[in-house]
Amino acid sequence: MDTYHAIWLALLQGLTEFLPISSSGHLILLPRFMHWPDQGLAFDVAVHVGTLAAVLIYFRQDLLVLTRAWFGSLHKRELDQDSRLAWGVLLATIPVGIAGLLMNDMVSTALRDPMVIAATTIIFGVLLGVADRLGRRSRDEHSLVLRDVILIGLAQAVALVPGTSRSGITMTAGLLLGLTREAAARFSFLLSIPVIVLAGGLEGLDLLDSASAVDWEAMLIGASTSAIGAYLCIHFFLKLIGRVGMWPFVLYRLFLGAAILVVFH
Repeated sequence: MDTYHAIWLALLQGLTEFLPISSSGHLILLPRFMHWPDQGLAFDVAVHVGTLAAVLIYFRQDLLVLTRAWFGSLHKRELDQDSRLAWGVLLATIPVGIAGLLMNDMVSTALRDPMVIAATTIIFGVLLGVADRLGRRSRDEHSLVLRDVILIGLAQAVALVPGTSRSGITMTAGLLLGLTREAAARFSFLLSIPVIVLAGGLEGLDLLDSASAVDWEAMLIGASTSAIGAYLCIHFFLKLIGRVGMWPFVLYRLFLGAAILVVFH
């Protein structure tokens, strides 16, 4: 794999995994726009490892607290705000796990069409803007109850459709449920951990069954570049989102969706 392609694709994955603009849509479209060859399954696994490393490092203190609280809830059979949040992350992952198993073939074939990506990019971009405008923005992620978690989890399952954006739709659901922008983003980022593990695990199993050679240099470049890009993305997004809001991403999605329609229609 060309080093130049590897760097750009990994950087794109790292930046878009946590922004509400759809990493899967961008990774499908960039090679088509640039007429690059398919990056291959091994590279997809590598960039997922990179983004997973970034979110684990960034939230390492929070994850220690949540993990201890979760094990404590098993022992004491009592819930505090941290153990409720930990259980919320796990429960909200169930819908996307089930949907992924049922829809894997469709997601990897028919739904990768540019027209599908254009539609989801525009529709869910508009919905993100509505949520940012109408949401009360008065709650933090520790206030989530079971109903909220289920609704966000169901929304996350829809993100299997390329162009939807996992982070975008979970933030949209969080905003509609009254979370602040920062709280919606933090919960979305925590939700990404089990989802990336599941996605990377499935790709890893497929890779084990594949007879194709692995380009270890490209994988190393992909993992390291996506990790750096993702870490910086999380850091600056959480710093700025309270001030700038979601509208820069809404406008970007509308522009991108229109561009896809023009190019691929």
